[in-house]
Amino acid sequence: MVALPVVDHAAVFAAVPAPCLVLDPRLTIVEVNEAYLDVTGRRREELLGRPFFAAFPPNPADPEADGVESLRTSFDRVRALRVRDAMAVHKYDIPLASSPGAFEERWWSPVNTPVLDERGEVRWIIHRVEDATAFVRAVVPPRDHADPAQAMAAELYARGRELQRLNEELRKAHAEERHLALTLQNAMLYTPDLRRHHDLALRYRPAASSLNVCGDWYDVADVSGDRLAAAVGDVVGHGLEAALIMGMLRSALSAAIRASQGPAYALEALDMYAESVEGALGTTAVKILVDKRSHMIVYSSAGHPPPVLLHADGSCDLLDQATDPPLGAWTASVPRSQAVTGYKPGDALLLYTDGLIERRGEDIDVGLARLTGALARCADRTVERMADTVLERLGVAQGARDDVALLVLAL
Repeated sequence: MVALPVVDHAAVFAAVPAPCLVLDPRLTIVEVNEAYLDVTGRRREELLGRPFFAAFPPNPADPEADGVESLRTSFDRVRALRVRDAMAVHKYDIPLASSPGAFEERWWSPVNTPVLDERGEVRWIIHRVEDATAFVRAVVPPRDHADPAQAMAAELYARGRELQRLNEELRKAHAEERHLALTLQNAMLYTPDLRRHHDLALRYRPAASSLNVCGDWYDVADVSGDRLAAAVGDVVGHGLEAALIMGMLRSALSAAIRASQGPAYALEALDMYAESVEGALGTTAVKILVDKRSHMIVYSSAGHPPPVLLHADGSCDLLDQATDPPLGAWTASVPRSQAVTGYKPGDALLLYTDGLIERRGEDIDVGLARLTGALARCADRTVERMADTVLERLGVAQGARDDVALLVLAL
């Protein structure tokens, strides 16, 4: 096997002929190549370490120009959706280096590209530009000097600007659609018993997608004065269709636990219901019943990652002694399994969906170890702080590649 040469990536970046700079997620300039310095007339020390919009502020003499806002929107889109965003040619004047307070009219064609870390979070943004100023000035000459070729080029440019405007309108419509979808999902996740529980924290992080909704769910129900039921589940797929299936299964399981003898029986009832719901098969769920009088937890899992019982000393137990296949993959003639474990006051119980721990190409045991390691260092925190800390330490505080539902209960 031929050994490949070691590539000096810094030297390659510096020599790239396209003007590029690198931003961190806060839009601070952390690197710039020679081509970018040439096209903007800047020195490295003038740009490195500065926020982008401080280095290149809007032109106060041109308040109607939309270049700054368009670029800011593109950066926001890259950070939120973790996707490359190519912009149409737009006007963005830059300060004259040789004349403080003066601006030079410039036109740019930018492409913003995210660089993701191992957790799928945006680590850097590569901002690549092409200076289109000369082209724009050439194709939009004074009317009395325009020839047919120039007129056609000017028309093409004008149509490009119109397409950009229409694209922005579509993005706004998409944002409104996502807001409606989230409103619908919040309504489906409404938990009437939640207001009576200050010892409970819930977190919901849909993966970045077209509607930013998902099929993960959580539920809490007071079965009696001293018994509390909780569940999390995960429908196969993403988006609005998965969310609608989630709503049906969540309601059915919430009703089943109130009318059954325990979590295993409730999941068996959900199994039968799922047979009649298209798209429900393959769903995973875990149901637990906490008896506060006897300090016991009864649980059953349909193919779901194990709940974690966190003790006051920071040690953790995985509740993995009653795990059966997901919905639709279980033989109806065989009862689902159910297990019981004790707890002590001061312990905490964590239920979650697989988006919290699973990473592409990684064994699930690695994710579980990462979760228990994070929990061990926050056993003395409130459930709210514990939930936030877990999301932060597992790299999903701002969303992840997969959906995440998290429930933390103080016992």
